[in-house]
Amino acid sequence: MMSRRTSLLGLGALTGLVAGVRGLFTSEPAHAARAYEVTRTDAEWKKLLTSEQYAVLRKAGTERPYSSPLNKEKRAGTFTCAGCALPLFSSKAKFESGTGWPSFWQPLEKAAVDEETDSTFGMKRTEVLCHRCGGHLGHVFDDGPKPTGLRYCMNGVSLNFTPGAA
Repeated sequence: MMSRRTSLLGLGALTGLVAGVRGLFTSEPAHAARAYEVTRTDAEWKKLLTSEQYAVLRKAGTERPYSSPLNKEKRAGTFTCAGCALPLFSSKAKFESGTGWPSFWQPLEKAAVDEETDSTFGMKRTEVLCHRCGGHLGHVFDDGPKPTGLRYCMNGVSLNFTPGAA
């Protein structure tokens, strides 16, 4: 029979092991220490954004596929960063990828987004960030349509849409 002390020591060791393994698959984003034009404290971001926007834009989360109304948005217009309103994508570059997230074959301007290597969860991907505030938007893949062959797979919650000329 195990003593209470042995049980607590075993539980502590197990907790440490789980935390260590989790650390192999997650890490603080490399861009977290970078200075951006739009900066706010964590508390300010939490006041400005919804909880879902905060989880995606500031903590590099991912929304559930097919949960964003922007996935079905077909009007002409511009998609902007939900954190700082920087124009990011034109509706002219949007396409139906079948993935459940709004997808674009190119940003409005290459300088509107930053790309960083993302190796969380044991995968190697290219993370897409807002150039002005560093908000996590999604990832870019090389399986998109012509003319670029790219698929900017964005979290809809990280974007706002403004109808009008694209």
